[in-house]
Amino acid sequence: MANTTTHIADAGFRSGIASFFAALGRGMVTYMERRSRADQIARLNALSDAQLAKLGITRDTIPAYVFRDLFYI
Repeated sequence: MANTTTHIADAGFRSGIASFFAALGRGMVTYMERRSRADQIARLNALSDAQLAKLGITRDTIPAYVFRDLFYI
């Protein structure tokens, strides 16, 4: 006869911890992406209108330019 041991409660605890750390990781990635994009926006806002024109953007389209990989218009 074979013995089988199961730890159902233990599996739920491990799953909860894994979910917590996965969510924490996603939150950190999102924060870092937003932070780096905020820096890009600030850098572009510091440019003159002539410099922005050389890049092919205007001051009011800076956010769309920075987030162009996320939004399709």
